[in-house]
Amino acid sequence: MGADTNDTQDALGATDEYGIPIIPDPADAASRKRQAIIDAALAEFLAEGYSAASMDAITRGSGVSKATIYKHFGSKERLFLAVIGGVLPKTYADLEPSNSTIADAPDLRAALVRLTTDWARILLRPDIMSLRRLVIGEIDRFPQLGQLWYRVSYDMNNGPLVEAFTELHARGTLNAPDPKLAVQQLVAVTVGVPQLVRTFSPDAVIEDAELTRVISSGVDLFLARYARA
Repeated sequence: MGADTNDTQDALGATDEYGIPIIPDPADAASRKRQAIIDAALAEFLAEGYSAASMDAITRGSGVSKATIYKHFGSKERLFLAVIGGVLPKTYADLEPSNSTIADAPDLRAALVRLTTDWARILLRPDIMSLRRLVIGEIDRFPQLGQLWYRVSYDMNNGPLVEAFTELHARGTLNAPDPKLAVQQLVAVTVGVPQLVRTFSPDAVIEDAELTRVISSGVDLFLARYARA
């Protein structure tokens, strides 16, 4: 067995800290084939889940040979992990919440309502909800995806808000000695309510007026507990 073969096997076995496969980026034509595989695999996995997903369907959808798919990703399991693990961070790219401005907002209630409403509208998008259901459905088989989802959502959303609440507690605006818990509770009573409904009832319609009512009520509940008089 030659050195090139050993190098390929080593690359196919590499994973990151979450156990997600590290797939080296190819160049030029190989890169286009890689993207075609990823697009076809994502569509198939979202539609069928991991177990029922067909490598033949992915082959047809990508327009490349099955041998090429295995050359790039090694196995169906690694393909699933690489594709879903690669997509997860991108699902939050549109959020980029302005948590850093919360501490200086002239109207904290209005700022929290606006922030959590923006979160909810993005997180309730059909593509993100489908991905969420897929990860939940495969969590026992692929716990690393759940860990990655939690870390990405915390780093991009909860983490900055924890910093803002820490600052507001220091100023005496909030009584939040445990800002991490405070953020978790805020998310639970605002974004978490419609998200739970849509997770298990994909066809549920949540009108803007209802979303506003739920979010505003959740923020009022949060401030009743944490705002200093």
